[in-house]
Amino acid sequence: MPPTHILPRLRINTDMARKILVLFLRDAVTKVGFKRAVIGLSGGIDSALSCYLAAEALGPENVLAVRMPYKTSSPGSLSDAQAVIDALGVQHGTVEITPMVDPLFERFPDITPMRKGNAMARTRMVVLYDQSVAFNALVIGTSNKTETLLGYTTIFGDNAAAVQPITDLYKAQVRQLSRALGVPQSVIDKAPSADLWAGQTDEEELGYTYDTADQLLYLLVDRRFTVDEVVAEGFDRTVVERIWRQVRLNHYKRTMPNVAKVSQRSIGHDFLYLRDWVG
Repeated sequence: MPPTHILPRLRINTDMARKILVLFLRDAVTKVGFKRAVIGLSGGIDSALSCYLAAEALGPENVLAVRMPYKTSSPGSLSDAQAVIDALGVQHGTVEITPMVDPLFERFPDITPMRKGNAMARTRMVVLYDQSVAFNALVIGTSNKTETLLGYTTIFGDNAAAVQPITDLYKAQVRQLSRALGVPQSVIDKAPSADLWAGQTDEEELGYTYDTADQLLYLLVDRRFTVDEVVAEGFDRTVVERIWRQVRLNHYKRTMPNVAKVSQRSIGHDFLYLRDWVG
């Protein structure tokens, strides 16, 4: 086990974080001409916290929470999402994705659970972006810092959004802020899961706990420790190297697509400077 003195390093000032994120959301949504937000509400802690922040920033009447279950989704996920809806009073809807994705799964009998999960994540984002037009709103993301660094996201799926309010919060910090905002305890206590298939949990799929990942990533990313320095803190070298390799290999998921430069001013290279908006 890693030394327990590392845990306090992840503590945040929840009052300050709440203020920053609420103001960030309000500014990010309104400065581009919108007043409303759409969010996919899975019943997990990340989407619950994002929904709480959006409701505080924009008003619950301006937030549309969409539940998008598949036929194998846990009934508990639906009830936990409903608890958030009831607590906040946000607008809400439920869109069953089973009839959307099953034809694809039937077309490819050898489809793997990972491919199914990716298809479901992307289908859910199709629904959210459709509803964003109908509701005249921006899509709010729900990815935290831990899973984003690890690449535990689906491109054009759960990592697709107009605004990402909690992507600079590690999972442990998401839990802290969720407790401070009054997110239902059943949501906070449940095992993290993308609910992509029956019994699926994030930590079983990753092969290590979020607590371990949080502490390692904090040292490697925020503190700029080398792998050797993290090992000297008491962590297993194999786990440290594995996690750091995941961060490196999945960097492409955290950036816009690379653009080949062939002109004097190229998107992603020379444009956009702030001054280009002037006049």
